[in-house]
Amino acid sequence: MKQPSLIIIAASLVVAFGLPATAQAEDKAVMTSSPGQATIAQKRKITATVEAVDAAKREITLKGPKGKVVPLSVSPDVRNLDQVKVGDQLVVTYVEALSLTLKKDGKEIPARNTKSDAVRSAEGAKPGGAVAEHTKVTADVIAVDQKTHMVTLRGPKQEVDLYVADPAQLKLIKVGDQIEAEYTQALAVTVEPAKK
Repeated sequence: MKQPSLIIIAASLVVAFGLPATAQAEDKAVMTSSPGQATIAQKRKITATVEAVDAAKREITLKGPKGKVVPLSVSPDVRNLDQVKVGDQLVVTYVEALSLTLKKDGKEIPARNTKSDAVRSAEGAKPGGAVAEHTKVTADVIAVDQKTHMVTLRGPKQEVDLYVADPAQLKLIKVGDQIEAEYTQALAVTVEPAKK
């Protein structure tokens, strides 16, 4: 499925406006843990105001929550740009989750697989879209340092040092085990009418 370019706008917003620093009060982070497994998920939301629209050039100018102004080009893949007006609110919701699972005496070949999916608004509707990407990595545990709480993992492309804060979790991990990491990102963009 073709990714909507409005998602590229959203990604640009995340970078340009520094989403973690300017995210609004609706941000939520949840962490869960059980023996051999840990998950953290976070939801962030920002609102940017449309400052200018040049439909002929397919450009819009957005003002972020802290007043930063960013010009962006809009791809022809984004439908219904003519409906976006100065003063409209572009709402970006960003969700990410990371889950780590310990596989005792793992036998899988280290691997990385990524799947993505996207949708965009229907013809005639306000511009909008959503995209999700799911990455699953299996890595071998090649070193465990109990003093520094560091676990060294060798994945399909690189080695990574992982800090394990929980001593009970760290005690479960041994050289020869595997860690399966699943990372999911989802991004949704909607355009809301200007507030009166």
